[in-house]
Amino acid sequence: MRRILVIGNSGGGKSTLARRLGAKLGLPVIHLDVLFWKPGWVESDDAEFEARIAAYQQEDAWIADGNFGGSWRLRMPAADTIVWIDQPVWLCLVRAIRRVFQYRDGSRPDMAEGCREKIDLKFYGFILTYNRKVRPRLERALADHGAHARLVRLRSDREIEAFLQTPASPPAEHRTA
Repeated sequence: MRRILVIGNSGGGKSTLARRLGAKLGLPVIHLDVLFWKPGWVESDDAEFEARIAAYQQEDAWIADGNFGGSWRLRMPAADTIVWIDQPVWLCLVRAIRRVFQYRDGSRPDMAEGCREKIDLKFYGFILTYNRKVRPRLERALADHGAHARLVRLRSDREIEAFLQTPASPPAEHRTA
C-alpha cells in the first residue's frame, strides 16, 4: 500500500482514517477538501482542481481522502489501494452535524482555510441521499477505473479499527468478474 484512496460518504470517518493510516505507514496525507475549497467555501474550477490532483499523484506514495466523484476517473487509476468507508447513513449525518459544534471555534484540520463548519441543509441532503445517488456512480467508477486496485470496504468503526491493526497489506474484498 503506497497510493491509497479513502472514499465514502461525508461524515463516515475518511479524514480520521487517512490521518491515522498516514501516521501508521509514514505516508503523506492529502485531503481533497483542502485542494478543492478556497476560503469562504468558494469552489476551485475543474482545471485548477485537476492540476492539484495531478501534482500529488506525481509522488511515489500518498493517502488521499475525499469524495469528489467527478475526479474518480483521475484518482482511481493512480491508486494501488482503495479504502471505501461504507458507514450507515444515519451515523454519517450525526457525525457531520456534530462537527459543526466540535469545530465552531476554527477550521477542521482536514479542511481548507476559511471554510468554517456550518449548519448546511443541502450538505445534509447529500449525506442522506448518498446511497441512492452516489453509490451507483461509485460502484461504476470502481469497476471502470479501480478494478486493478485492492479494495478494502469498511462498514463499521469496529472494522476500521481492525483494519488499522492489520499489517501493511490487509486482505482485499473479494471482487467478482
